[in-house]
Amino acid sequence: MYRKAVIFGIKSTKLSADEKSFLIKHKPWGIILFSRNIKNIKQLKFLINDIKKIFRDNNYPIIIDQEGGRVSRLNKIMDFGLFSQEYFGTLYKNDKNHFFKVYKIYIDTVCYILKNIGVNINTVPVLDVRKKNSHNIIGDRSFSSDPTIVGKMGNLCVDLYNKNKIATVIKHIPGHGGTKSDSHFFTPVVNDSKKKLIKHDFKPFKICQSFFAMTAHVIYKSYDKKYVCTHSKIIIDEVIRKLINFKGIIISDDISMGALKFNLKTNVIRALDVGCNLILHCNGNIKEMSKLAKIIPTINKFTQKKTEQFYKFLG
Repeated sequence: MYRKAVIFGIKSTKLSADEKSFLIKHKPWGIILFSRNIKNIKQLKFLINDIKKIFRDNNYPIIIDQEGGRVSRLNKIMDFGLFSQEYFGTLYKNDKNHFFKVYKIYIDTVCYILKNIGVNINTVPVLDVRKKNSHNIIGDRSFSSDPTIVGKMGNLCVDLYNKNKIATVIKHIPGHGGTKSDSHFFTPVVNDSKKKLIKHDFKPFKICQSFFAMTAHVIYKSYDKKYVCTHSKIIIDEVIRKLINFKGIIISDDISMGALKFNLKTNVIRALDVGCNLILHCNGNIKEMSKLAKIIPTINKFTQKKTEQFYKFLG
């Protein structure tokens, strides 16, 4: 399988001639979709079919960021604004029996739409543990302030998606819930001790496994004073691979985000060098994409093996 180790976004609701040529030439591992790519079901199905035709691959990875609540890319198709992870966490706390019924209906509904349009990966669940006085970039995207509940609910989420043959991406590994700044613009720093991080922030990721995980652009000073997780060999090797024991494909969070302080090329090269398996580049800027495609290698044997397992899962 010849694929570049990158997931790209596209600019609009249909592929431009330049984008088609780019995809044919560079063959990224997958494509991620956002609200800007969606007008209605008919248009979206046409767009996804267009992408898959280029690769002659009905299982080509098409990713979406459909958490529910304020991160709902499918709102032009169905309004999911009420259904944040916090909403379900509160329901779980107040009435577990009712929660299990409602949550299954919700996920089955999302999966029905995703399968109908041709999406096979959703970047859920958010396993970040909400903390008091932390930045609201996570906020109601978190199930709970209790790491055990977050892990259990995350496990249920992954299980329900798996039953629907949609793969999941646990995020933001190893934990973004305790940060006091938004990694889209600044570099969050967490000062907690290793002991506290292991008992709290990292715990849901130890409980819940998935095909894919997305990194946090966060510095954990008790492990690495200099580099965010996405650029930290210490965090990826010692925390994600060994302590959490994550065995799947590690995807960087968006490589264009403000938390990363190098230039775009250096951000990419360092992320791959320290152990990220796939780079995520979201903005659909074809000039940036062209520059990155020249330096991003094809997927390694590990990523190829895991991709084959993902394809087998899809059936």
